[in-house]
Amino acid sequence: MDSASFQFVLFGLAAALVSNLSRARVWRSIVLLLASIVFLGLLAHNPIVFLPLAGFLFLGYIGLVLIERGWSRSTVWSILAVTIVYVWLKKYTFLPEGIFLHSLYFTLGLSYIFFRVLHLLIESGDSSEKRHIGLGAYLLYTLNFTTLVSGPIQRYDEFVRDQFASEPIVLGPRTVGLQLERIVRGFFKVNVLAMLLHAVQEDALAQMSQPLPLTHKLFSAFRLAVVYPFFLYANFSGYIDIVIALARLMRVRLPENFDRPFSASSFLDFWNRWHITLSTWFKTYVYNPLLLALMRRISSIALEPLLGVFCFFVTFFLVGIWHGRTSEFVIFGVLQGGGISINKLWQMGLTRGLGRKPYKALAKNPIYIAFGRGLTFSWFAFTLFWFWANWQQIDKVFTAIGVAEWLGVWLAICLCATVVLALWEGLRAALLSIKTSEGPVFTSRYARVVYATALGLAAFVMTFLLNQPAPDIVYKAF
Repeated sequence: MDSASFQFVLFGLAAALVSNLSRARVWRSIVLLLASIVFLGLLAHNPIVFLPLAGFLFLGYIGLVLIERGWSRSTVWSILAVTIVYVWLKKYTFLPEGIFLHSLYFTLGLSYIFFRVLHLLIESGDSSEKRHIGLGAYLLYTLNFTTLVSGPIQRYDEFVRDQFASEPIVLGPRTVGLQLERIVRGFFKVNVLAMLLHAVQEDALAQMSQPLPLTHKLFSAFRLAVVYPFFLYANFSGYIDIVIALARLMRVRLPENFDRPFSASSFLDFWNRWHITLSTWFKTYVYNPLLLALMRRISSIALEPLLGVFCFFVTFFLVGIWHGRTSEFVIFGVLQGGGISINKLWQMGLTRGLGRKPYKALAKNPIYIAFGRGLTFSWFAFTLFWFWANWQQIDKVFTAIGVAEWLGVWLAICLCATVVLALWEGLRAALLSIKTSEGPVFTSRYARVVYATALGLAAFVMTFLLNQPAPDIVYKAF
């Protein structure tokens, strides 16, 4: 049962319906725990494959118990032990092959469980008041089926606020309607839009290795670079739309994970809009502690901005390499950290050269924003070659045409992204400016009904009548 399939949606809606049969928090917790266990059982039918995951969860909980009891250095040792076991279970390629378990075992969602366990250990260790987290609450938080496979990464206090509230958050007819519309929108993104974009990418990749005229290969290279960012967005954000809506129907508010990322005018801004819960987690538990530690040891005021740049690089380098176990993701991490660092240095240089007020005025200039948006998209598209391809594919793609031709392709991508994304932003603003007394016409209840109906019909045709399988959720591999 894939995390964006029709079966998963029906499963989630059934769980939400049963959960709302009673407003009691005990009932809602029992339903969520049983639904999560059943979901795991549907993903893997052999209970033996869950033993390593169970061991990992047990290790994390033992760490919480030790921290709660005030054992000396229990926080550091627990975090270290959990991290080592996680790296071992994920079979990172820098470790010797002989130390791994060679029998098949369940790792789906392990990265997101790892983030939640680390969050609990760090927060419990830093808190002056030791809080008790029972085994039931721990399992509910770490195994919540709506966030198990690919996030989003929710903080424990936010989860507790809704799941264990004596009076659950309101779920009226309007809220239900909005969540059902969001499910339809997410289903369309994954099962129609992402599928079509994936087909375009596969066709472009195939043409890159064929003996075609140069103009055909240039167009294929253009499509290959441009299409994948949109495919990844439709694939992942569609899944996020579905699980956020299902969780809300179960009276739990999950954090948003996307905020129109292709509207970002800089790479820093992009990572404030893309996979928000992941970048926020790393900023909280890597960037901030690292920067504070360096500032305590290096007292030079002149070096403080450069320390921030260094911490940005380390943080987003780790964001990059988290995505995979192989050497390709080391390059992906370098490109993410490098893009963020260069962006920050550029901002610092302009601020120093122009002055703070002139730089702020420049940053609001529509032409400057448009070019920044195009450059950001182009850089992200370039980094994604090390995200989806292995070294053999990368070599074939980048040697299919010459260096000069590739430079021309990236220039064309940057210019097209600058113009097209600017036109899209202008069109969106113009449509939202058409208002009635109740607000923008295109976000009204009637427009939403028409919109959701059209998307639902399109998804029905593609999924059932044409029987076209959608691409797997990319981020569940991490």
